[in-house]
Amino acid sequence: MILLDGKALSAKIRGELKNEVAGLITQGIVPHLGVILVGEFAPSIIYVRNKETACAEVGIKTQTLKLKDNTTEKELLGIIEEWNKDKNLHGILVQMPLPKAINEQKILDSIRPFKDIDGLSTMNLGRLVSGDSPYFYPCTPLGIIELITHYGISIEGKHCVIVGRGKLVGKPLANILLQKDRKLNATVTVCHSKTINIGDYTRQADILIVAIGQANFITKEMVKPGAVVVDVGTNRINISEQKTKLVGDVEFETVKDIVSAISPVPGGVGPMTIAMLLKNTINAAKIQCNKI
Repeated sequence: MILLDGKALSAKIRGELKNEVAGLITQGIVPHLGVILVGEFAPSIIYVRNKETACAEVGIKTQTLKLKDNTTEKELLGIIEEWNKDKNLHGILVQMPLPKAINEQKILDSIRPFKDIDGLSTMNLGRLVSGDSPYFYPCTPLGIIELITHYGISIEGKHCVIVGRGKLVGKPLANILLQKDRKLNATVTVCHSKTINIGDYTRQADILIVAIGQANFITKEMVKPGAVVVDVGTNRINISEQKTKLVGDVEFETVKDIVSAISPVPGGVGPMTIAMLLKNTINAAKIQCNKI
């Protein structure tokens, strides 16, 4: 069984990106990421801090604007428009979720496509669905593809079953896997909360990717022996009155005994998502400085 170690691969990629940034700096180009955080949602604060730390590690400059919960949609759109015009700021990231009074997609669509390093604007997602290359692929799906292919696992012609149809993972990942590319070219099935007898589909998967947000949802009985399993879930469960544990959407301890490869939680997809964010930010700087 191969452990799909995203932590180790992410560290390798960060080392390569650090060298790439150093080369850009010698040309007077400092990749610069702007982050907008609205409100005091604790997980978002942690995610932003982790992104800032990762950027600093490879030499990417960051600026984080922390706004109050009562920030209006109009105010947020105004800030993004200013950042869109700032030639020294190459990438814009709006940390989700936003307050309910703000239309998230409207905010994402206000970011210029070549600064949309999350790849979540209608322009970038639309190009992906149409079969064209977007400026940027969404970070988590991109990280999943990097993780699978790094370990020499072929995707072409395989039956990939995705559990979860969310905008961040399931939908964009399905469209990436369907692309006419010798590294992809998969047959794709997408399951979700309304799929009847979901195990009938997951047991057919050569590559099973799970992003449903339910702790230990996928059990040994739902997986084909020899399959590749990628667990995107991050769920915190109580193991005692004082202790909690981070687990995925896959029951790792039982499933690992029958598969050919599996990603752990933590240490699998999570680190890869941040690595791809760094990669997208650097590429944004190169695009805007005519280095691509």
